[in-house]
Amino acid sequence: MAMAAPWSSSSCCTATASTSAPRPLGPGSPKGAAWPAGAGGSSCTGQRRNRRRRRRLSVCATAAAPPPPPPVDYADASAAGADADYVASLKVKLLSAVSGLNRGLAAGQEDLDRADAAARELEAAGGGPVDLGRDLDRLQGRWRLVYSSAFSSRTLGGSRPGPPTGRLLPITLGQVFQRVDVVSRDLDNIVELELGAPWPLPPLEATATLAHKFEIVGTSGIKISFEKTTVKTRGSLSQLPPLEVPRIPDNLRPPSDAGSGEFEVTYLDGDTRVTRGDRGELRVFVIA
Repeated sequence: MAMAAPWSSSSCCTATASTSAPRPLGPGSPKGAAWPAGAGGSSCTGQRRNRRRRRRLSVCATAAAPPPPPPVDYADASAAGADADYVASLKVKLLSAVSGLNRGLAAGQEDLDRADAAARELEAAGGGPVDLGRDLDRLQGRWRLVYSSAFSSRTLGGSRPGPPTGRLLPITLGQVFQRVDVVSRDLDNIVELELGAPWPLPPLEATATLAHKFEIVGTSGIKISFEKTTVKTRGSLSQLPPLEVPRIPDNLRPPSDAGSGEFEVTYLDGDTRVTRGDRGELRVFVIA
């Protein structure tokens, strides 16, 4: 009798039939029970693959960037704005929420959320949106920055380009001020820095002044345009003249560093100012 070759169609069909036929269970199984066709390793593999896919989707959803903060809600401003004691308590609450955060450099996500919630309470209790056409004189003066949510990015530029802090560069951030002149429309950001030096040299202390011009946009918005940066040494080298840092030509400057920006003044009184930037930065100032 002639036998079919192992690769012939008849042997292939036989193998397929034997694979798809029900297989009896072990001795301890109920009588007549059999494995369903197609059950076994392939279905288990599919289940494991589905579980891995669901886990990847959940991880991606968790790692997604948080949405931008919602706009300030002034719905209850008329009721709360008349109570000066209530507003004063909210100012204390906000300053307590941002204290110990090194102006935001040490802030984690919980700290950011707590500061944002406290600021929103104060903004809503301030009597409505700030009217800079009426209260422009309140901007006048030298303000000290006590908190910036942008500093949580661990760079001095915040959400904009800037040198990193920490171990990458030996830069220690000191006090930060904002000087506003409503007559000349000058707005200067003044940053005190300490630059590390090789031992045994002492660290270099300097003050960088970033000069801007500003204009009012709408009711409570301010647009600033960068003018120049001046660096003045302090301490043992205070006798050196100020150094003006050359400005990068406009045609060589990246689009993200256009030298201008906008922010909204969301709360303003005689000693406290809260602003929100065009990139979602929350900043809190007190009069210096």
